[in-house]
Amino acid sequence: MRYGTSQTSEIKPAGRAPLRVGIVLAENFTLSAFALFIDHLRLAADEGDRSRPLNVQWSIMASRPDPLRASCGVMTSPTSSFLDPRELDYVVVVGGVLHAGRQIDDATERYLKRVSEAGVPLIGMCTGSFILCRAGLMKNRKVCVSWYHYQDFLDEFPDHDVVADRLFVADGDRITCAGGAGTADLASHLIERHIGWSVAQKASQVLLFDRTRGGGEAQPHPPMSEKVSDPRVRRALLLMEQNLARPLPISLVADKLGLSTRQFERLCHGALGMSPASAYRHLRLRYAHWLIGNTDRSVTEIAHEAGFADCAHFSRQFKETYGSSPSGQRRRSDHAGEVGDLAGMRVFG
Repeated sequence: MRYGTSQTSEIKPAGRAPLRVGIVLAENFTLSAFALFIDHLRLAADEGDRSRPLNVQWSIMASRPDPLRASCGVMTSPTSSFLDPRELDYVVVVGGVLHAGRQIDDATERYLKRVSEAGVPLIGMCTGSFILCRAGLMKNRKVCVSWYHYQDFLDEFPDHDVVADRLFVADGDRITCAGGAGTADLASHLIERHIGWSVAQKASQVLLFDRTRGGGEAQPHPPMSEKVSDPRVRRALLLMEQNLARPLPISLVADKLGLSTRQFERLCHGALGMSPASAYRHLRLRYAHWLIGNTDRSVTEIAHEAGFADCAHFSRQFKETYGSSPSGQRRRSDHAGEVGDLAGMRVFG
């Protein structure tokens, strides 16, 4: 059964495409993850920008024809009911907001189990990995999640093998992707595997991606909060991580935790051995350290992005922490060294 009147659902190319993908959208799904993935497929499917599903066929599947709401409020209509899994090379589950009610209905969960029984690979994108785990479809499989949801995953699935330092992970006939820009890299990986490297490159270049990253590459700037046991301090560090360019006043962070500034100071000293202001500064310097080793931005740009209004002050703080100036660090470091330095950094124990 077909739903909607989209161009992709109306055109029926002759023969079987090299890559056929069925997509399941959760309630409050992440639009960016879905859009980056599907647009790579679209550009790989045809010459130029004509969008005909010749090399790639895709269907947005659902148990009902009702539009599905993205977390940003945009509505997307399914193009078909659930297809026979044997007609597909992959079934992709695009997750979204974790704590806004149930993400899929019973019919969708039953379909995902049918896909698994048919031996068709399942892909969990963004929090789609949570959906697959809740359906019991990731047992004894490694699961890749965003660093942002790492603690959420540990709390809900303490017995699963989870990683939050990669873009995506393939474990047998399961692929899980952290989401965000990583969905573009996953799409390129699938296109290259089924159609070819040049087609994958074309799609990425049209979308202005300068290079395709492998699944094993590190997620940008993983947080330090996962190393801290106190849940209030973990939450504070995540707030700080999310506000590096424009640091929040410590009093505001304390207020968001329901604490006085003095209580927050004591809590941080007990959990981290340092004040909240020192912890915030370390996080900003750590982010700058990552940018120096992984981007070509100028030192001035990096200083501002890490929340330092004064470049000279930033350079002094950086040298005190890392033993060399930002420009000196850039000259002598490579990407592998940066990843190792981040993993071994002694901030927060």
